[in-house]
This record gives sequence, structure tokens and C-alpha cells, in this order.
Amino acid sequence: MLTPGGVAAKAVDHVLASGILLVSEDTMNELARVLDRPKFDSYISREDRRRFIELLGGVARIVPVARKVHACRDPKDDMFLNVALNGEAKAIITGDGDLLALDPFHGMRIITPAEFQDWGVT
Repeated sequence: MLTPGGVAAKAVDHVLASGILLVSEDTMNELARVLDRPKFDSYISREDRRRFIELLGGVARIVPVARKVHACRDPKDDMFLNVALNGEAKAIITGDGDLLALDPFHGMRIITPAEFQDWGVT
């Protein structure tokens, strides 16, 4: 997302065009909180980050989280596992090492944007 045309941006574009983006209120709030950090100011404007959050919120499927797991070595990342499990995701695409360490998880892949591209879908 921070590099237009980069591997992560291509993965997001592909999911938005032909997949289903699964989120929860918690994961959307976390994304907004992280993207509000000043360290991103030199990469992308706050306004573009705000628009990105709005875009995702408008096209993503909000998943109610009924089943919760506590499996990640960083407990704050369990929210992403919970969305994926409750939404019956095929994969989680992430650069987070704590999540990547769990691959595979309950029949789903946890992969980097580059690995997603290697699947031949971006």
C-alpha cells in the first residue's frame, strides 16, 4: 500500500478486484490506528491513507467474530486469525512475522504478498 505498484499494493488490488476482503471492526480500527502513525507521512499523505481506509470499509465483508482463538505469539494479532477463521478465508496475506510463523493454520495459508504473487494471481 505504501508503494503504489509494489507487491503489497498489487496483492490488495487483486483481492479487491476478484476476491473477498474479510475484516472485522477490530481489524479495521487497528489498520486505521497503524496508518495514522507519523512515520508513514513521507510515503503517503494522511488524506490518501484515510481514503484507503474508506475504500476498504466500503468493499470489505465485515465478519462477525463468534469463534475466537488464542494462538499467536503476539496476542494482538489473534484478531486477524479470528476474522480469517470465522470468515472461512483461504489465506491471510501479511508481512507480520508472528502471523507468518503459524503457516499453515487450520487449513489456511498465511503468506507474504510476494508469496501471494507467486500463486500466479497478481
